[in-house]
Amino acid sequence: MTAPRAAVGWGLVCWALGAVGEPRGAAPPPALRYLALGDSYTIGESVEVSARWPVQLVALLRQRGLAVGAVEIVARTGWTTAELGAGIDAAAPRGPYALVSLLVGVNDQYRGGQPEAYRSLFAALLRRAVVFAGGAPGRVIVLSIPDWSVTPFAAGSGREPARIAREIHLFNAVNREETARAGARYVDITPISEQALGNRALLAGDGLHPAGAMYAEWARLALPAAAAALGKAP
Repeated sequence: MTAPRAAVGWGLVCWALGAVGEPRGAAPPPALRYLALGDSYTIGESVEVSARWPVQLVALLRQRGLAVGAVEIVARTGWTTAELGAGIDAAAPRGPYALVSLLVGVNDQYRGGQPEAYRSLFAALLRRAVVFAGGAPGRVIVLSIPDWSVTPFAAGSGREPARIAREIHLFNAVNREETARAGARYVDITPISEQALGNRALLAGDGLHPAGAMYAEWARLALPAAAAALGKAP
């Protein structure tokens, strides 16, 4: 909903070498790979890299003892489901990944798209996410679309906030149904996104996108599903 901006982060594999270039002890297991697919909410428009919710989620998973590598992100501000699909084609991420997250749809709603048109496009993206997860839908987490009707941007947009909220609800009904149909994991972050109403500390300076504090809440909500996807008991 603002000028597009892209960034892709790539995981690093590290190892320790002895004085003569030989490995010291047994080689550590490879890091668990995580791919995050989305739009401005995943790339973290208007916040530092460290404040993005997927980056914060990695930190929380590591605190639980899960050796998750740096998140790989395919996302750009303004992307619709169709544009994310094209972005995935261009980035060509190579699975399998231990964890894949998907959060997309706000720009379909913003541009006047219809929920049923969104359904087919979202379902196609979800199928691709499952493929990236090695064919394991339980390793895919879907986040609901946040409710931007509560933001100052919405108030100044000339649109009726109540209508925005209703449309977001319809789009989320679609992505929830398709997530259940695919057997993936669903994380509802919409209610907590509504806490930004009257609380600018939860919004970035543009008055639309979340601040790091809000993204921290999303990461906290996503943690149980992500940990379960990686085989870690709650």
